[in-house]
Amino acid sequence: MTSFYEGREVWFYTGSQDLYGEETLRQVADQSQEVVRLLNEAGVIPAPVVWKPVLKDSDAIRRAMLEASADDRVLGVISWMHTFSPAKMWIRGLEVLSKPLLHLATQANIEIPWDSIDMDFMNLNQAAHGDREYAYILTRLGVPRTTVVGHASNASTVSRVADWVRAAAGFAATSELKVVRFGDNMRNVAVTEGDKTEAERRLGVSVNTWAVNDLVAAVDAVDEAAIDDLVALYEERYDVAEELRAGGERHESLRYAAREEIAIRSFLDERGAKAFTTNFEDLGALRQLPGLAVQRLMADGYGFGAEGDWKTAVLVRAAKVMGEGLEGGASLMEDYCYNFVAGQEMILGAHMLEICPSLTESTPRIEIHPLGIGDREDPVRMVFNADARPGVVVAMSDMRDRFRLTANVVEVVEPPHDMPKLPVARAMWVPEPDFYTSVEAWLTAGAAHHTCMSTQVGIDVWEMFARIAKMELLVIDESTTRRDFSSSTRWNQAYHRLAEGL
Repeated sequence: MTSFYEGREVWFYTGSQDLYGEETLRQVADQSQEVVRLLNEAGVIPAPVVWKPVLKDSDAIRRAMLEASADDRVLGVISWMHTFSPAKMWIRGLEVLSKPLLHLATQANIEIPWDSIDMDFMNLNQAAHGDREYAYILTRLGVPRTTVVGHASNASTVSRVADWVRAAAGFAATSELKVVRFGDNMRNVAVTEGDKTEAERRLGVSVNTWAVNDLVAAVDAVDEAAIDDLVALYEERYDVAEELRAGGERHESLRYAAREEIAIRSFLDERGAKAFTTNFEDLGALRQLPGLAVQRLMADGYGFGAEGDWKTAVLVRAAKVMGEGLEGGASLMEDYCYNFVAGQEMILGAHMLEICPSLTESTPRIEIHPLGIGDREDPVRMVFNADARPGVVVAMSDMRDRFRLTANVVEVVEPPHDMPKLPVARAMWVPEPDFYTSVEAWLTAGAAHHTCMSTQVGIDVWEMFARIAKMELLVIDESTTRRDFSSSTRWNQAYHRLAEGL
């Protein structure tokens, strides 16, 4: 699949004014281009940062912000007040900016030139002065932004900028996202419900439903030669159970799983969709609940939610984009079982079939087993353990007047014991700050049982994403306490209701 970042850009605007004269402004331009060079040459920002001419007056600022907002290539805007740029000049431009904004508080030099510093140097290098003026107007106008402080040669500074670019890309991905729901959501389940109109308003995502038998027609139309090729790829890339291999007694089940994958992929691609849902209660004439097909599509960057849960499909797609090119993966996840053994408290996460193999670097095994629900043939699926590494699990809940994101920082661990009779992909994790506080906080938040697990991007990226999307975010991490989390949940509710206005 083509990289999401191909052809995307981040625009870099520098603030100044005409007061200082042409020579100083040339220095401003040269130094801001050097900042851009340092950012790009660090090699960690997933999209190029593009320098734009220095902004010196209100009309130019407004035109620049309109241009950035109208350009689909632009993921977001980085602004730096190199000299003193009177902030009233920025009001009209900031009011029309619709792209994510990063305020980079930096300066050209690392160290103050103690022996030579004079008023000429001070007039040129007064970002500490200009950034405060600019930040005031951002705050006065209520402009959502991320602020990063540090020199552009500092690895931590560039890493924070890279995190913001990834968060901005996640928002861009949802803004252009189309989600295909094959059938409706699971009957009588609360957390899979959600306001699709509000989701399009808040995130830009378009969520629509197609009859399952529309997919069945696509499945029936798949070319046998295409199935041959895909099955050969399965046998080459994965550890395929002998009964599913060519000549095995259940090989036809593998072929049908391949038929489903080809059909779903083509169905989505024809509609420009990058996320989808299925539901075991609504399978029409499908012979298997798609398992292997879903796992492989997620591995290729598609978002997915089970039982019609389009909100989780959106999160998985955003996580795929935000984590592209990084070690680890992202997947639908669901809390299943607790381990209460003292000193070994942890959570077992899995789903019936659909955990993404991007969570492991090992070779998954393709197997077939009865499912027990869905009233169809035994489905084919990949079986593996998620690799041990840091991660975040994130849920999106519809709270009636807003969407709430709840994120828990976790450590994915190797299962302490084999589970030979559990024929699904799974992850074991120890949540921060500890098992008991984490679970209590999660339940206090009313967070969903369907989540997106990412072992690619950390909590900082999710915080930036929530800020860009103007969504509530509750974080459970090493600093969480029961009392503070309960209080912040109540305060959040009051704040977000007030922030929306009447």
